[in-house]
Amino acid sequence: MEIIIMIGQLILSLSILVGLHEAGHMISAKYFGMRVSKFFIGFPPTVYSKQIGETEYGIGSIPLGGFVKIEGMIDESLDTQNLNTIPEPWEFRAKPAWQRLIVMLGGIIVNFLLGIVIFISLIWLNGEYFLPNKELKNGIYASKLGEEVGFKTGDKILNVNGKPIRKFNEALNPEIIFDANSYYTVQRGSEEVRINLPKDFLTKLSKDGGKSTFISPAQPFEVALVSDGLGAKAGGMKPGDKILAINDNPISFFQEVRPALEKYKCCTVNVKVIRKDSDSVVNLTCNVNKNAQLGFVPKSLLNDSTENFGFFTSVTKGFNSAIQIIKINIFGFGKIFSGEVSASDSVSGPIGIAKNFFGGRFSWINFWTNTAILSLILAFMNLLPIPALDGGHVVFLLYEMIVRRAPSLKFMEWAQKIGMILVLSLMVFAFGNDIFKQFTTGKDDSCKCVQEPQSTSSIQPKAAANSGFN
Repeated sequence: MEIIIMIGQLILSLSILVGLHEAGHMISAKYFGMRVSKFFIGFPPTVYSKQIGETEYGIGSIPLGGFVKIEGMIDESLDTQNLNTIPEPWEFRAKPAWQRLIVMLGGIIVNFLLGIVIFISLIWLNGEYFLPNKELKNGIYASKLGEEVGFKTGDKILNVNGKPIRKFNEALNPEIIFDANSYYTVQRGSEEVRINLPKDFLTKLSKDGGKSTFISPAQPFEVALVSDGLGAKAGGMKPGDKILAINDNPISFFQEVRPALEKYKCCTVNVKVIRKDSDSVVNLTCNVNKNAQLGFVPKSLLNDSTENFGFFTSVTKGFNSAIQIIKINIFGFGKIFSGEVSASDSVSGPIGIAKNFFGGRFSWINFWTNTAILSLILAFMNLLPIPALDGGHVVFLLYEMIVRRAPSLKFMEWAQKIGMILVLSLMVFAFGNDIFKQFTTGKDDSCKCVQEPQSTSSIQPKAAANSGFN
């Protein structure tokens, strides 16, 4: 079911983005009197189409893109047989260069504006959710990568680059991570420790998944929901339970659950919980599935906050959020081209996008947030000066406007062919990279049952308070 939800979100998001992108081209073309013969969401073979006036509107069976066919334009169809004739007034090539430039920028502008509008709407309607840094009474949880660069679980972040932070997500600001001179000051016990991000941190982070997983709030939790048909339900776990230990491995934070279960795939484990209604300790015997899961959904015991804004402040914050996404993409491409970050660790195709952006659970806020991000990424990618992309056409039109002479039809045809080869090669690389990652960095679904002698020692409710479960 999770896979269906994940794929469904991706297709819906791409359909919205591609449809509006191509509409940007079509509307501007029609406004300037150009004839648009086709408007399709998805690629052939055709699932459905309908002729309305001069334009055939349709849906293709491959939902990973779309296109508009503007008469008199050298595009991905490479239909050049009529381009040696005198241009008709309604053809793309018959219009002034500035009009053609607006048409080529139409889709990019729509995607950019869409990202801004979605961010503004989300902030205005829902406010901004954040975790106050002061709420992290237990400090941060350091992943393997976090420990490698110098963090330790329990560290409390005091400032980043010398500036105090009010919201925890400020510590994960991409601009900080991209800065080669960034450092964190943390409280560790009774001393302050400075942690400098290493020069190769971006390389390490991209290999780790690129999700800023090196530190996260140390997350005390209780069970919110128990899934039917899995080990937690069968073992007697209930909503409100707080897990104290798994096979005598103490559990204080949710981040410790998966590592504790990894070596018990397809085994049974002893789970000690404190029951909410009675404050009594209960020993449960639960099966662990091959993905190292018991089958429960956690509820964080940290107190999130919401900050609401008026319309005009929301406009400013939404615009700034969009600009930050564009800046991140520019920085990221710069790092890839400079060799600081591996393309294979950073580039994702549809599989990677579906997993990393949408996941297997549906939330309207999450869906629209990620759709806004993808819209801005699509705008940025299409602006790249590669023939066959909008950015390539923009470069040739700017050249024509400056030198007052259009490139030859033969040059444009060959440029389009080369551009298509580059774009298709990138698509093959992205698909192949996704598939390769599934086999090399995906979950290890093999069973590794290593049963160990279980201690008979009990954990009292008082110990739960000491381990952060009050």
